[in-house]
Amino acid sequence: MDMTPKEIVSYLDNYVIGQKEAKKTIALALRTRYRRMQLDPSIQQEIIPKNILMIGSTGVGKTEISRRLARMMKVPFIKVEASKYTEVGFVGRDVESMIRDLVLASIAIVKAQKEEENLQNIEAYIINKILEKLLPTLSSSVSSEQKNEHELLMQEMKEKLLKNELDQKMIKIDIIKPSIEFHDTNLPPEILKVQESFTKMFSSLSKESNSLEVTIKEAKELLYQEASSKLLDMPSIHAEALRRAENGGIIFLDEIDKIAINSKSQGRNDPSKEGVQRDLLPIVEGSSVTTKYGVIKTDHILFIAAGAFHLCKPSDLIPELQGRFPLRVELESLDEDALYKIMLETKNSLIYQYKTLLHVEGVTLEFSDEAIRSIAKISHKANEIAEDIGARRLHTVLEKVLEDISFNAQELQGQTICITPELVHEKLDQVIENQDLSRYIL
Repeated sequence: MDMTPKEIVSYLDNYVIGQKEAKKTIALALRTRYRRMQLDPSIQQEIIPKNILMIGSTGVGKTEISRRLARMMKVPFIKVEASKYTEVGFVGRDVESMIRDLVLASIAIVKAQKEEENLQNIEAYIINKILEKLLPTLSSSVSSEQKNEHELLMQEMKEKLLKNELDQKMIKIDIIKPSIEFHDTNLPPEILKVQESFTKMFSSLSKESNSLEVTIKEAKELLYQEASSKLLDMPSIHAEALRRAENGGIIFLDEIDKIAINSKSQGRNDPSKEGVQRDLLPIVEGSSVTTKYGVIKTDHILFIAAGAFHLCKPSDLIPELQGRFPLRVELESLDEDALYKIMLETKNSLIYQYKTLLHVEGVTLEFSDEAIRSIAKISHKANEIAEDIGARRLHTVLEKVLEDISFNAQELQGQTICITPELVHEKLDQVIENQDLSRYIL
């Protein structure tokens, strides 16, 4: 997390075009979290995160900014849709389940790091298990000469295993059946504990192991999980994961506008929407949530809410919830120039993706600059005459342009195909001019 706001923005520039204000706001919020962790514990508790409300049409980069940040910072992160939650008492998911999802995401991160730190021990466990099957241990009555020969053979086999020279050799191994874990985060922790108690009871009664005949390559993969569970200290991993989720967790709450109620609408008395907002209040403000791994406090979890707010306004959220998102940032709609840059300048851009995909079939795909400009212009026009879906329109337009080439790729093997403005207009002009048709095709 030790990155300056400028470094964070620079990283995001590789994946999201424009949206400088949104990047700046989120970069500052993340840096503030780093600064807080360097302070004395007595004042750490006083500094609460500044939750962010991102307002903008679909496809302008709201989710992409948050997703890329989580990958970069390697912090516990989950993306949830506000519309899938219901008020307590209604059938559906309650809002506390998002905190339990965050804890599971945190456990996965910590476990992966611990596995990486203990990789040598895990690999040694796997190699020893396989060697036991390849070369059975000698009895105590054998001569010292036979022991030396056995050790030399063992060392030779070990070197071959490490070099993957025996990967295709078949071997019979015993795999301990993994215990069943319940990860339904919508169930109350008390019920989960009862389920786990029954699971432990039955697993202790019958510790079965599967005897499988597989290749050594497959055996390595199967034994990895067994080695990981035996060598890692899971209680300490759970404790560390809870700590990280509490102090560094990020929850991206998408489609928050779907639970807002327009004052002019007839749905003002919709108990589910307004109830979800009320249930969110203590979670966002700070409360304690019980999970199967322990109690987690939500006081320092960063919430980033996002919504298009086409049919309502942020002020249509209940006032208490509005106050819990003090930082507001409005994302700009994408113009023709932004769509052009998205196709070319982002890391692993769309143009690069299509070139790589068709290269698999032996087809070399080239785009003229004028053709890319034409695609951006048509995509922008389609966003204006139909629903504005931002950069997602590029996927639809490019698929339409490359449809025949992709379909006949095997027949075009070894050829170089250049996408020209003429081809783009031939494929799309008729569709874009017919507004009714463009609504269905583009």
